Amino acid sequence: MDESAALDVTAARAVETGDRDRLLWSDADRDWASRAAAEVVGEGVDAEVFLARRARLVLERIGPRQPAGPRTVRALRWRPWVGVVVIVAAFLLGLLIDRIGGGSSINLLAPPVFALVVWNLVVYVWLIVRAIAFRGARPGPVRGLLIRLAALRTPLTRNRADDAGAARRSILTALPADWARIAAPLSGARAARVLHLAAAATALGVVAGLYIRGLAFEYRATWESTFLGAERGHALRAATLAPGSWITGIPVPAVAAIGAIRAPASENAATWMHLLAGTVAAVVVVPRLVLALATGVIERRRATHLVLPLSEPYYRRLVTGYLGGPGRVRVVPYSYTLTPELRTGLDAILARAYGGAAATVDPPVGWGDDEALLGLSAAARAAEGETSVILPLFSLAATPEREAHGAFLDALAAPGRAGRSLVALVDESGFLARWPDDEDRRAARREAWREFLADGEATAVFVDLASPDLAATEADLVAASAFDAGEPRGRSTS
Repeated sequence: MDESAALDVTAARAVETGDRDRLLWSDADRDWASRAAAEVVGEGVDAEVFLARRARLVLERIGPRQPAGPRTVRALRWRPWVGVVVIVAAFLLGLLIDRIGGGSSINLLAPPVFALVVWNLVVYVWLIVRAIAFRGARPGPVRGLLIRLAALRTPLTRNRADDAGAARRSILTALPADWARIAAPLSGARAARVLHLAAAATALGVVAGLYIRGLAFEYRATWESTFLGAERGHALRAATLAPGSWITGIPVPAVAAIGAIRAPASENAATWMHLLAGTVAAVVVVPRLVLALATGVIERRRATHLVLPLSEPYYRRLVTGYLGGPGRVRVVPYSYTLTPELRTGLDAILARAYGGAAATVDPPVGWGDDEALLGLSAAARAAEGETSVILPLFSLAATPEREAHGAFLDALAAPGRAGRSLVALVDESGFLARWPDDEDRRAARREAWREFLADGEATAVFVDLASPDLAATEADLVAASAFDAGEPRGRSTS
């Protein structure tokens, strides 16, 4: 998905998940957006095309109700002029540096332009180390600052202190954070390209300033050292100016010529200025332009191939509804029989969180029923290719045990589901009926379930099926499904 469409889809998700109580964006609005988008794009197109079109419809309709929403979307888009300003400012910085050595003389053993060369060499080494040892690390402080400058956030508008105002604030707060996470690889490449061009512009500015000042003033070349003689000074200059000599074709002056300009003697610095400029071009300008080109290619590819977390229930529900595929939600209780009242609460949660997906509740698996576990494992393998959600259901009143509950989780985790963390519902209604006021016991039992499920690469969502908080449970299911299997985390609706 390209960058613009991905931002629209992320914004639509923020609207629909942030307004948990359906105050600004009702279920009827959701159904309308899906139907209208499906009619526009037709059948058989890629699901991402459907999501992008639906997102545009959502933003068009929500705009009059939440004007700050579209403004926030516009504010999060990349501002190309920021990159241009940074590059021009870098060139002017180099151009306005008015001292190459001490006044109008150049100390050939320590010309300040070499600080620029050394700094860039250090950066190249760091880029290599980062690519090898710190791949996937967050952008450094300079890149991070540039990313923030190029995507300034619109201040939250002052809303009334009511439920609708809280919904608006929730949407505007969630969107920038969600987009920053999704666009992080693209933003990093984009900032790197601008910084490479800025470094090249700085070097060009230094060289341009050197030659412009050389038209009005005479630079004199000299050198002095406490420890180095003419031969060693020549060897050092020959090594450091070799790139400039190679580019310009100007040989580094011989030992005798260097010895003749040892301080207080000097000579016209034109030859040395050409060598310095050539060295800066070879070590800074050309490599930085090559790096800018490479990161530009990466940026372009990432801008057209942004990856959205389509495995989340929010996206899965929309895509399943559009494709009309075999998507379904399957709840598998373990050693826990639901009463009609609790089944009603569970159905309400599934309808709210997974929309039109077909939902089934299996008969409870008995404690230590090995034959049922074998059947579950076989069914899980058979459903590997389906767009399905499997929700284990436990009771908080029970104490988790690895031999029993763990075997049950292992049976649900078919090989083909590797990398997809299970989301487990833990019902608190029975516990609350028995210990309604014992918060310490409840917290301890929750922690035991969190630790147990984390060991099984599952994420806990605690619910009260007797009196479910639909909005909170939906948000927790969406959040839990966003975590990687290697980073399970317990969630609670209270």
